[in-house]
Amino acid sequence: MIRVYPAESAHHFDHGWLKGMHSFSFGDYYDPANTAFGPMRVCNDDIIAPGRGFGAHPHSDMEIVSIVLSGTLRHEDNLGNVVETTFGGIQRMSAGTGAIHTEHNPSESEPVRLLQLWFMPRTRGTAPSYGTGRFDPAKLEGKLLPVVAAVSTEEVVGIAQDMTIYLGRVKAGEQLKHQQNPGRRIYVYLIEGQIELGGNVLRHSGDSARIEEVSGLSLVASEDAFVMLIDLP
Repeated sequence: MIRVYPAESAHHFDHGWLKGMHSFSFGDYYDPANTAFGPMRVCNDDIIAPGRGFGAHPHSDMEIVSIVLSGTLRHEDNLGNVVETTFGGIQRMSAGTGAIHTEHNPSESEPVRLLQLWFMPRTRGTAPSYGTGRFDPAKLEGKLLPVVAAVSTEEVVGIAQDMTIYLGRVKAGEQLKHQQNPGRRIYVYLIEGQIELGGNVLRHSGDSARIEEVSGLSLVASEDAFVMLIDLP
């Protein structure tokens, strides 16, 4: 089963310093029919204005992943981490029993665009932690590249959930293939371009699909596209 969620159906907002869209219930947007997909709770596509950001705020029992698409994102937390990330970088905070952090755009001229994703952890009440990683953007071409997974490597950031986040670029007329194990879910988010999957078309940035009971999936690009695919329990 493939359910498509057009970007126009998401919650769009513009606070001046922050604008973007929420694909799931978040903050002052609440839809009881749209609160989760498996352990996934949040997919926010945010643009933060130069010199602005989120002040210190707490989290607990949540796996928080930030994928920078353009610009620079600065993270600081009460664990002692201070990190600036650009495209090709991934940030992951396991909030566990509690962590406080800030997120800020340090540039004086360039906005930062990021995807922020939240997932329930496998186990609640663990010690908080923070991790970063970098992938080679050239490796995105023509494949689904794992960038976050339950088992970390030099180029893959570890996360405390049985899941994998992939990023991939595909040229018009070509396709990306994903083979899924039984009983798993797939979440697809279109960052750029246009793709077809299972007879459905994602036409605009922010279009997404929630997929269950599908073992083999082909993402066919009708124009050059940049996609995120998440394998979930």
